[in-house]
Amino acid sequence: MITINTKTIRMKKTKFFLTIICWIAAIGGFLFGFDMAVISGVLPIMQQQFDLTPGQEGWLVSSTLVGCIIGVAASGTFGDRLGRKKLLITAGLFFLVSAVGSALLQSFGSIIWARVVGGFGVGIASNIVPLYISEVAPANKRGRYVTYYQLAVTVGILMAYMSNYGLLTLAENSNVQAGTFTSYLFKEEAWRGMFMVGSLPALLFLVGLIFVPESPRWLIQKGKKSAGLAIFLKITNEAEAHRNAEVINQNTAKGNGSYKDLLAPEMRRPLIIGLLLPLFSQFCGINAIIYYGPTILNNAGISLSNSFQSQIIFGLANMLFTFIAIWKVDQLGRRPLYLVGTACAAISLLLTGLFFFLPNVPGILILITVSLFLASFAFSIGPLKFVVASEIFPTHIRGRALGLSIMVMWIADAIVGQVTAVMLREIGTAYTFWFFAFFCVVAFITVYRLLPETKGKSLEEIEAFWKKSNINK
Repeated sequence: MITINTKTIRMKKTKFFLTIICWIAAIGGFLFGFDMAVISGVLPIMQQQFDLTPGQEGWLVSSTLVGCIIGVAASGTFGDRLGRKKLLITAGLFFLVSAVGSALLQSFGSIIWARVVGGFGVGIASNIVPLYISEVAPANKRGRYVTYYQLAVTVGILMAYMSNYGLLTLAENSNVQAGTFTSYLFKEEAWRGMFMVGSLPALLFLVGLIFVPESPRWLIQKGKKSAGLAIFLKITNEAEAHRNAEVINQNTAKGNGSYKDLLAPEMRRPLIIGLLLPLFSQFCGINAIIYYGPTILNNAGISLSNSFQSQIIFGLANMLFTFIAIWKVDQLGRRPLYLVGTACAAISLLLTGLFFFLPNVPGILILITVSLFLASFAFSIGPLKFVVASEIFPTHIRGRALGLSIMVMWIADAIVGQVTAVMLREIGTAYTFWFFAFFCVVAFITVYRLLPETKGKSLEEIEAFWKKSNINK
């Protein structure tokens, strides 16, 4: 006679359902990464076709960033008012419209507007996706599930590089009949096909969201306890579901939060952390490596066949080492992982700068130290800014607070993108790397002094910790 353990079966079902909805939400991260990286393959082809000026090239790249800042600014308020799921659907629609529009619109100006629309999607996804996942994931696995989002971003970047390379190869070797729509899209103007590829994951994202429930914490915070409890029962065991619903119902303020709530004494420390971590994630130099990596390696005497292949190598390294964060973030904790990562990143950047400063250093040593930096970033600085920022704020203000946090990241990204080229030219590669190493040291000190360990704690326990620590001052 076979005995069926209904409790075990139910646990497996809830875990499966939770994993599925988190991965569907994480597709928003994939689209974020893809949309930001696809332009690297499009730019040189469009530059030739449209005879773009340097200013137009810069606008083609930065137009998405404009949309990002607007999208993330609006997502905080609307995410708290309308719910997380509606904002995820909105982001998916923006991604789809942008991909199709960028591929089919004819004038340069209209393509820029399509890229701005894509930026709206990127801005919303960069805020709402980690926010949503943090609110549905159990406390003991929250770090891992939120890190899925960062992994999806790195996969999106890698897929953009690979699809760009594949479509360029296809365009050069394809025998598709000229004059057909397929030839127009993937051979004659291959950059249009590079954009159009993004419509496929956007459609997958929108279809998947049909099966994704609203955040139960947001529902309960809005007074819809029975609806929130019903969702909790689908993603955790019955006792935990009732406990979560009751604690949230008691501890979470009703109605819409305001930005003034972030100025409360107990919120000052989490606000500082939430703003500085995304700032450090950009000023550590990751985009200098991603954007200028081929140039830096060529300066070091390392020859790569072309920029497309080199981007694939960097994208693959960034993706693979993110698995360390997924593996260890809920075992070792956020604090140790971040401290180890920033220390290793600082050391690797200092050594890279030193190798550029000294004469006749073998290029392989620079390749090793740059790879060490990418590895260090991928398991700490990169994913943990999302993990920490998504869990340190109260539910009623979490959307707005995380929106501010992510906006700082985008503004810092814009600043670093502008100053890196200037620093490489004016002060040299060595001092540029030392500049980024300095911010890694500052990040280490900041986390060591300000960030408490949050692994295994519910979002409500973290909120109570801030209140208690403020009372004890």
